[in-house]
Amino acid sequence: MRRLIISIHDVGPRFEAEVDHLLDRLAPHVRPEHLAMLVVPDHWGENPIILGSAFSGRLRDWADRGVTMFAHGWFHKDLAQHSAPMARFRARHMTAGEGEFLGLDYYTAAKRMQDARNLIEDITGAAVAGFVAPAWLYGKHALDALAASDFPLAEDHMRVWRPASGKVVARGPVITWASRSRGRIASSLAVAHVLPTMLRSAPVVRVAVHPGDAHVPALLTSIDRTLRRLRRTHWPARYGDLLD
Repeated sequence: MRRLIISIHDVGPRFEAEVDHLLDRLAPHVRPEHLAMLVVPDHWGENPIILGSAFSGRLRDWADRGVTMFAHGWFHKDLAQHSAPMARFRARHMTAGEGEFLGLDYYTAAKRMQDARNLIEDITGAAVAGFVAPAWLYGKHALDALAASDFPLAEDHMRVWRPASGKVVARGPVITWASRSRGRIASSLAVAHVLPTMLRSAPVVRVAVHPGDAHVPALLTSIDRTLRRLRRTHWPARYGDLLD
């Protein structure tokens, strides 16, 4: 069976309205038990998820309805100074200063991963499904810390894997959209138009939406069209199904 895995990124109080809007848009395509949320505990250090708050109650309710929860960094903001040319390039051009785990040392990366996990599990009362670095960007030390953790799953833009063993359980690019400039909107629309055809025979296809998508009607239309096309060849599934 070909699987379709759908996720909402950057879930937290800062983007509560956008997450609600995306949930409404995704509802015709996927049930809660086949949806994942990537949760940011304190987006940019300005929007903490507080145990016992109204938002934490919503997070618990989503989890109770079957939504799969991932830890998605801690701040989502990259505060590191990158000395290596490749790291500087990735930090500057592959994300808008949000590759939090690209330049962290081992101890800091491991602590933020565990702190995020503890908070989400305390709120939801359920184990997280895994860890995904903001912008899908990992530095060497972050990857080492992840391998030493017991997160069941991790993912980047091109794969999903089991951190402890390194075993890859799904391959292929995530279909996602960019909203921060006209150029990126146009390019992401073009890629989203092509990828469903290219991936129609893939065992697993991943689709990820972000809060910024909720403000761009053309992106919302593209998301709807993409999911309708993918539903012809793939069945909605959970990340946990990849462990079977």
